[in-house]
Amino acid sequence: MTQIRVMVVDDHPMWRDAVARDLADGGMVVVATAGDGEEALRRLPAARPDVVLLDLQLPRLSGVETARRIVQGDRPARVLVLSASGEPADVLEAVKAGATGYLVKSASRAELLDAVSRTALGEAVFTPGLAGLLLGEFRRMEEAEPPDAGAQDGPRLTERETEILRLVAKGLTSRAIADRLVISHRTVQNHTQNVLTKLQLHNRVELTRYAIERGLDEGE
Repeated sequence: MTQIRVMVVDDHPMWRDAVARDLADGGMVVVATAGDGEEALRRLPAARPDVVLLDLQLPRLSGVETARRIVQGDRPARVLVLSASGEPADVLEAVKAGATGYLVKSASRAELLDAVSRTALGEAVFTPGLAGLLLGEFRRMEEAEPPDAGAQDGPRLTERETEILRLVAKGLTSRAIADRLVISHRTVQNHTQNVLTKLQLHNRVELTRYAIERGLDEGE
């Protein structure tokens, strides 16, 4: 199995080195480290990471802007924020910038390794509790600014696609959805990609938001 390539971006050397060691001990390849956003962007093309583990509080260039430039660049990588802050506003800004997930620094080593692995697969990963805060922020945004009338109806999804979308909104991984529906992991991925295409969305974070905004995370 191909090892996950990770870049660690944090302005505290001791913390940065400790995280890099944990990742390496967990079987991942740390292809680069950086102490600020500008350095991360310079090293990105040569390092070619699958995942950028990114602190939000960075000198010279903010973590949010760094994340935005990474995901919009010529060699985009998935961004997993690792921050001391658990404030909803920070989580929301990171997701809006394109981060796939958000983990607080109090997370355990096992939680960190799991989050990086899932981020590499394109899963939306959040520290327990933050997903609920983010969900509330999205709903408040929806109440303040209702979607266009045409967007409320949305494209027509099959019954299976809707079922998978509902489970995505509940936070289940692709493998967990496959187990729940007794279908293959590949089939779940194919259905998910079909839904993304129909809804003109780019990743599972946007897909999760779409489902939550329509209340698909509620009920059975």
